[in-house]
This record gives sequence, structure tokens and C-alpha cells, in this order.
Amino acid sequence: MELTFTPNPREQQTEKEQQTRKPYYRRPDDVRRLQEFDRQNRIATHPNVPPNYIKPVAMRDDTANGLTQCIIVFLKLSGWQAERISTTGRVVFQFRDHSGKQKNPHYIPTNGQRGSADVSATIEGRSVKIEVKIGSDRQSDKQKEYQRAVEQAGGLYFIAHDFPSFVEWYSLTFHRQPFPDDIRNLQIRRGRKPTTAAVEH
Repeated sequence: MELTFTPNPREQQTEKEQQTRKPYYRRPDDVRRLQEFDRQNRIATHPNVPPNYIKPVAMRDDTANGLTQCIIVFLKLSGWQAERISTTGRVVFQFRDHSGKQKNPHYIPTNGQRGSADVSATIEGRSVKIEVKIGSDRQSDKQKEYQRAVEQAGGLYFIAHDFPSFVEWYSLTFHRQPFPDDIRNLQIRRGRKPTTAAVEH
């Protein structure tokens, strides 16, 4: 009698999940320093709260939203103005039915300029526009036109693919240390959060 092998559905599902599973994200040292930079700022602004109760906020730069947050937090902590620019439209619903569900959705395009950068900032009195691109994402024609207009007007334009490259560009462009000495010299330990004692030395 010939034996036939029937694969386990659970094993097949596991193999499928492994194929679609995202690779493990390892935070770059600059992102870890930014987390500690933000934590030390919150400790200073909340002196009545014991420092051990203030934990680092998790940040990452492998998504567009995450990298945008890293850049804005870093610039604000450095004393500059920075804000996110949204050029997407919005979906509105005209009415609700008897069950409360929204019905008849329609899209309203944005009133903002097409091709605008993701982050608008002012650093040392200069207008800075930062476009965030992750992975294989590339500039559209409208975004290239916007970049030319910004640079022709004397502004700065930078395309950020990850947080370490942005920090390097910031340091070289404005001749500034990206982090305070205690955080810049912080010994980053993989898998462990920086301790307050390590920052104070």
C-alpha cells in the first residue's frame, strides 16, 4: 500500500507567515541616543517625578511615520522649529443610516501645495524642507519641482532615508554636535536601556 503524506495546515500557515514576516528591526545607535535625549528632556521638565519612573519612548526609523517622528522630535529638542506637513486629502461621509453607520463617502483633495515635503523646519533662520523616503520609495515629479523651487529660493532640501544619515547631514550642514556630550558619548548596549548613571558619567 502506497503511503501519502498530508501536510499539516498549521505548518503551512507557519511557513506562509515566515515568508511575509518583516525582518527584525535593530535600532541604530542614533535612534537610541534620541530616545535618551527625549527622556532626559522629560526628566528636566518634570522635576517632581522620580527619574526612574520616566521611561524612554520607543522610536524607530524603518517606517515613514517613525522616521518623520524621529526628525521632528530631534529638531525640537535641539531648539529649532519643526512641523509635519500633510498633503493628503480626506474622506468625508454625507450621512449616517439608522444604525449609525456612515454612508456615501467621497474624497476631498488637499488645499496644500502638491509635492510639499513631509517636514518643514526653521534652523538657524533658514528654511529647511525634509522629504522622507523609505525603502524603494522615490520622489514624484511634483516633489522634484518643489525641491527645485525651494533650493532656487535659498532654502535647504534634504531627502531622509534613515535617521543616522539625517543626523550626519545636520551635523555637516550646520556644524553642530547632534547630541549633548553626555548622550553623544553614551555607551549603547544592545538589548539594554541606557541607565541614568551611565548618562551622568
